[in-house]
Amino acid sequence: MHLRRLWLTDFRGYHEADVGFSRGLTAVVGPNGQGKTNLLEAIGYLATLSSFRGAPTDALIRSGAHRAIVRAEGEREGRQLLLEAELSANGRNRAQLNRQPLKRARDLLGALRVTVFSPDDLTLVKGSPGDRRSYLDETLVALHPRHDQTRSDLDRILRQRGALLKQAGGRLSPEIELTLDVFDAKLVIAGEALATARQKLVADLEPVLGRAYEEVARRGAEVRAIYEPPWMVVGLAVALVQARKDDLRRGVSTVGPHRDELELVLNAMPARTHASQGEQRSLALALRLAAHEIVTRHTDTPPVLLLDDVFSELDPDRSAALLESLPDGQTVLSTATALPEGAVPGTVLRVRDGTVAED
Repeated sequence: MHLRRLWLTDFRGYHEADVGFSRGLTAVVGPNGQGKTNLLEAIGYLATLSSFRGAPTDALIRSGAHRAIVRAEGEREGRQLLLEAELSANGRNRAQLNRQPLKRARDLLGALRVTVFSPDDLTLVKGSPGDRRSYLDETLVALHPRHDQTRSDLDRILRQRGALLKQAGGRLSPEIELTLDVFDAKLVIAGEALATARQKLVADLEPVLGRAYEEVARRGAEVRAIYEPPWMVVGLAVALVQARKDDLRRGVSTVGPHRDELELVLNAMPARTHASQGEQRSLALALRLAAHEIVTRHTDTPPVLLLDDVFSELDPDRSAALLESLPDGQTVLSTATALPEGAVPGTVLRVRDGTVAED
């Protein structure tokens, strides 16, 4: 995938923007708070229909505007692509691919793929299990958009089941029991499908992760990624029956893929609690590199790399190691400081006060 041009209208702090990109490395340079990350966020939005910063839709629309437009032109496997998304304050977002309206904005998924590196990536190792589950699920969606439907189905079922459990107030009436059985049957289908996909992904990731860690850390280590939900031993249907009394008492769903953990182990010790800050950062970078390689391998097209001010958090040695480890393909890098040594951009974009100028 090669992204040639990006147009923004009322996205974040940009009233209008028209930006071109190099086939190799494009550097987006400027002081903090001027809009560099917003450009990368717009690219990421077209790939995932969400903000990699976790911002809601209304935060992506410029203050005072009712909608925002994000358009990008590029090519993939020799074919021209025009991707367009309209973000509306009322939540009725729309999308077009090659000027053809899509019935659902979700149908844009897969047209553009990105791998995002950001300073927040340390949460992949140090953060909550939810951060690691999101990493797995976002990688699955990049592999195939159908996983987004599975994830959405699971979220919807869990919301409905949670509301029913709260309504029950700890009491299992015949009506509550019947409705709970229906939700549980749906939860088993969606939950086991997502967990099975996660398991296969982790099996593919683990050997790649070890190599990627050695590249960015510049030292060997035993790296393990383990996804083994305890409920999978008996199956989700049985586990839900066993947990029903506790679920009713607590008013929440205590078992399922929404509670699972991806364990990261470095030299036989849990990385979250026993690895040093430097080791954790190297492992976080390795997770992103490994996911990028897996997606490239399965889709035959490398995603666009988005490096959002990541070098500000790295020492010179790790910065150099990351640059040396970057795979072939297109990269867009943002920085508030001087470009790291070894970065030779084909295009440099200067950002200030929501305007972009090419050097």
